[in-house]
Amino acid sequence: MEIDFNHFNFLKNPKAGQLKDNHLAFLTTLTVPTVIDITGKDTTRYRVVTTLLHGNEPSGLIALHQWLTQLNASTIPQTNIRFIICSVEAAQLLPFLSHRYLNEGLDINRCFGQKATEDYYLRAQLITNAIEEVSPDLVVDLHNTSGSGPAFAVCTKVSSNALSIISLFCKDVIVSGIKLGALMEQNFNCPVITIECGGAQDQQAHHIAFQGIEQVAEIKEINKIVHQEVNIIHQPLRFKLRSNVCLSYGVFDSGNSGVTLLSSIEKTNFDGAKKGQLLGWLDSVGLGNLELIDDMNNDVINDYFMAKGHELICKQNMQIFMATSNKEIAQADCLFYIVKLTS
Repeated sequence: MEIDFNHFNFLKNPKAGQLKDNHLAFLTTLTVPTVIDITGKDTTRYRVVTTLLHGNEPSGLIALHQWLTQLNASTIPQTNIRFIICSVEAAQLLPFLSHRYLNEGLDINRCFGQKATEDYYLRAQLITNAIEEVSPDLVVDLHNTSGSGPAFAVCTKVSSNALSIISLFCKDVIVSGIKLGALMEQNFNCPVITIECGGAQDQQAHHIAFQGIEQVAEIKEINKIVHQEVNIIHQPLRFKLRSNVCLSYGVFDSGNSGVTLLSSIEKTNFDGAKKGQLLGWLDSVGLGNLELIDDMNNDVINDYFMAKGHELICKQNMQIFMATSNKEIAQADCLFYIVKLTS
């Protein structure tokens, strides 16, 4: 598929005919990343919502389409809102909303803040420019979790304003210093929050995204939000396969190479994992198939896991995020994120 990396479309206060009857019909009208500007009551300020950085994470698109089609004189937002719909080509690849990125492409949420200036890096820079030019007072980046799981937020720094925004969407936030080249890591002189709304197939995830957009639009001042307590989780670790290690799911077979995870691994997103719990199986290389790098660049895999025969066993009580049974995502990104629990 030939991609135009040099252009964006811009829509301002689109009419019903431009939005079509549903989010899929609307998606098919897009040819390049699209910026949608909605005029608010206070035309001097902007808030930015990005979505579809990953083409298989539809909740943000579904929610913004629903919000736009319901917009009327009584629901005009307090400030201008700029929506940015990013990886439209990946999202349009059949079946719709099933590909994280194109087979020959890159994960654009690893291309921000980089020195390279061509192709996907250029697109990341254009997205950055589209945010910077309106000097927003917040940026919310809507995603879905790789597997089924509860909603949570991710940010690089905590402030009262950031917690206020997060509370509009969910109750948990991971504060991460991991540098991946993500949009969330960029400095826009305002809170920048990633919202993992839940699984892509979960109706609740679409509702969380819509309700969050609705509240972002309704609130006059971020610093005056009265929010419920938000649970702050610090410094997760990325649990990854080493290079060229095979991954499978299901029941262990002595013929399996590399790592075999339980087919029910996504259940740990809800329940966590306990000390002594089985998560999968390993071939004869054992823990050498895996890595868990801390913020001092040390591999701490042996502090968190042990190999008991071929079994992969937890050595700690853990909270787990983003565990997925999607083999492609698990191999390309990570198996999941881990935070050690103290009790």
